[in-house]
Amino acid sequence: MTADESIREELVALLPRLRRFALGLTGSRDQADDLVQNACERALKNLHQYQADTRFDSWMFRITKNIWIDTWRARKAQGLNVKLETAEYEARGYSKEDVENRHTLAAVSRAMQKLPEDQRVVLTLVSVEGLSYKEAAKVLEVPAGTVMSRLSRARRRLYELIA
Repeated sequence: MTADESIREELVALLPRLRRFALGLTGSRDQADDLVQNACERALKNLHQYQADTRFDSWMFRITKNIWIDTWRARKAQGLNVKLETAEYEARGYSKEDVENRHTLAAVSRAMQKLPEDQRVVLTLVSVEGLSYKEAAKVLEVPAGTVMSRLSRARRRLYELIA
């Protein structure tokens, strides 16, 4: 198996984590899917830039984050406003517990979208993706202390928004 084939297999295995990360950034399944597709396309196009001593998932998270920032800036410049809408689960026959869980998840998603981008990204990397502070710091290209302070502020603000 060549190095390129090995990396491509790693990419396929990483897709669920990339999608969760992208969903945390965008707040929309459709936008998250587009973001992951763009990140994969960029990574495959630039495989020659991947350094073997770098964690592949960190490299992919960084690519995804950078594309999201570029997209966000472009939308901001164009004045587009994309909102996350909550579906009516009760009409689909879900149990009361399912409905409550989905509403809680929707509330957390809406609250996460209200966080500043730097806090939302750190919260997603550490709390959703399970990266260590050091790994998240490497992805974001900031000191670990910055990750810890952003995460602390994000958790505090998320609690305020939900409570």
